[in-house]
Amino acid sequence: MTRRRVALSVAIMVSGLASGLALAMVSPAIAVAEPLGVVELFTSQGCSSCPPADKLAGELAHDPSLVVLSLPIDYWDYLGWKDTLALPGHANRQRAYSKVRGDREVYTPQVVVNGVAHTLGSDKSAIENAIAQTRRQDGTLSLPLSMSITSDSIAITIPAAKGGTQSGAAQKAEVWLCPVTRDVTVAIDRGENTGHTVTYHNVVRRWLKLGDWNGAARSFTVPVHDVTSVGGDAVAVVVQSGTKEAPGNMLGAALTALK
Repeated sequence: MTRRRVALSVAIMVSGLASGLALAMVSPAIAVAEPLGVVELFTSQGCSSCPPADKLAGELAHDPSLVVLSLPIDYWDYLGWKDTLALPGHANRQRAYSKVRGDREVYTPQVVVNGVAHTLGSDKSAIENAIAQTRRQDGTLSLPLSMSITSDSIAITIPAAKGGTQSGAAQKAEVWLCPVTRDVTVAIDRGENTGHTVTYHNVVRRWLKLGDWNGAARSFTVPVHDVTSVGGDAVAVVVQSGTKEAPGNMLGAALTALK
């Protein structure tokens, strides 16, 4: 909630703390993607400012040029309602982004675009501008990932860097797979959104590191069970420069439904 940016830092201390190439959701069997933008929405069921952003995330999720992910956080749980979808790692990821940027801006609803720019999660125009600006950064979303899905496995293929491994070595990256639930509707009984029922879109249920990427082509195979066992009905893969503790720009991303 933007009005609680100052309160957030206190709460943390108290708690101890595109053309033709686009996202392919056209087929649950195979996806090849080089999207224009990865939009991560940090949201909370306990945030009265978040529902408009959650609704916008649902609208943006229909754009085939975008990978939209909702990352529910838990640092507003003390307000009276425990977020039923939050993962502690999401707040850690949000803080890591702010540390890399150097602005320490951590709030909800916050959107991080392509790993490098942040803006208010309910401001569609600002999100679109951030996508356009971050696309100019070298290497951003230049890797067309492919995913092939069978009844029991997910195969991910990442191409070599343009210019070979020496070129890619300059932007070492990590490969992450996220089980995603496309739509989750929650009736909220307490807190700032008491009495409201909110639908969350493309909710990330887990982060699974597949490996590192340094410019060489790589491939991975993951059991479908690793996605469905945590409630996922879709799967996202991102190749992101930097590390978990210091995330950088998105080099590649794809999202596709399992069925």
